Amino acid sequence: MEQNRKTRRAVLVTSAVSALALVVSVGLPAHADNGTDTSALREAVSADAILEHLEELQLIADQNDGNRAAGTSGYEASAVYVEQQLAAAGYATSRQPFSYDQFVVTSSAVERIAPSPRTYVDLDEYYVMTNSGAGDVTAAVTAVDINLAGDRASSSGCEASDFAGFPVGNVALIQRGTCAFADKVLNADAAGASAVIVFNQGNADDRLGVVAGTLGDVQLEIPAVGTSFAIGEELAGLAGPTMRVAVDAELETIDTFNVLADSAGRTDRTVVVGAHMDSVAEGAGINDNGSGIASILETAIQLAESGDEPTNRVRFAFWGGEEDGLVGSEHYVAQLSKKDIQDHAVNLNFDMVASPNYIRSVYDGDGSAFGSTGPNGSSAVEKVFLNYFASQGLATVPSEFDGRSDYFGFISNGIPAGGLFTGAEGLKTAEEAELFGGTVGAAYDACYHSACDDITNINVEVLEQMADAIAHSALTFAETTSAINGTGKGKGSGSIDMEFKADRNIK
Repeated sequence: MEQNRKTRRAVLVTSAVSALALVVSVGLPAHADNGTDTSALREAVSADAILEHLEELQLIADQNDGNRAAGTSGYEASAVYVEQQLAAAGYATSRQPFSYDQFVVTSSAVERIAPSPRTYVDLDEYYVMTNSGAGDVTAAVTAVDINLAGDRASSSGCEASDFAGFPVGNVALIQRGTCAFADKVLNADAAGASAVIVFNQGNADDRLGVVAGTLGDVQLEIPAVGTSFAIGEELAGLAGPTMRVAVDAELETIDTFNVLADSAGRTDRTVVVGAHMDSVAEGAGINDNGSGIASILETAIQLAESGDEPTNRVRFAFWGGEEDGLVGSEHYVAQLSKKDIQDHAVNLNFDMVASPNYIRSVYDGDGSAFGSTGPNGSSAVEKVFLNYFASQGLATVPSEFDGRSDYFGFISNGIPAGGLFTGAEGLKTAEEAELFGGTVGAAYDACYHSACDDITNINVEVLEQMADAIAHSALTFAETTSAINGTGKGKGSGSIDMEFKADRNIK
């Protein structure tokens, strides 16, 4: 079933660079614009060594309730392993502590009482929205300004006037579209709704499945859930439906930390190479995101063992709390002064780089594919990756800057960013299968956010390719002798229209 969690809307690259990627023979030397030859570092960063790190992360999860989630003993053990490896390579590591409230659903239920009673399945047919209120409501359903015809353009619930005449105490049935979920739910609450069901918009393939939404910092007293377009359409077509919506949830304070390690080099051109270290509670998180962690860890080790001191400081960052809303990376950026922001040249982000049914995707820094651009300089980051893959004869597709991973805090504060991604729960298209092989119509990672995301859930071929690109980009920007276009301006482009934050839809 199609879901909206971490869905990447990949489109084929049709530029000359990508066309070249299909015909250039593999194995040519890779040079970026600054002429850096990264072949020695790429040779040193091997998939075999990365797999050894992943096996250790798997063992840690096995010994700690099956996961490495933030605030748990598995996360602590993961951090200790990373710190030990970095210390052995000569790095001084530090922990950056932070705390946050984690939204925990203890129980939930969504049922149609009438007509034709039906019980809906959690995580399959509905999701509880993050920061939903608690409650157990049985009431009639009232649709709010929905549009099921034509292009299904929808601003349902975005204006208080949408609720004119709304029967106090009813369940509000609201269609996705235009504004943030928080705006819709707050308006429903103000109009006297006892609960809210938000169904997907239905205007595109990626807006049919079950909505997994977040209400951000909003705290409500009424329950709110998301569901699919099909279920919403069905409810809207029934005569006098009555629904039960029940949510029991609480906030749990999580105390956790980021791990940071710095190379030598100019501190006014800091290159942050980051990946999130936490898994979800459901599993070991070996692809998501052990693959990113192990790859940047091995890059750090081999950079140190090379004996070469980079021109610019490289800060290897192992983020905590990503799965709960990019908390660790946003905390990091929030602690930076204006001068500190100016001293950050670029953020390179690596979140899932070994998906079994993979695509090779590069963040769309210039907005040419999706229209959402990063700060000035992000296009230069994208170009470094595209040029690298072209030199190796490897095709790529773009991935949208949608606020879904730890780069978001950086681009929100004007720091250029870029990175790589091999796919989550989205389904591989025929065009992608022609480029990369694999199974059409199957998820890029069928074990995404599941217990089966273990050591068997790794594609070693793409892991090797992505690890080489990670090493190449890290060294390229470490040796850059001039500021990346946009660095030091401290301003974003203003064109980011964030849809995701971590694995939850915001709008």
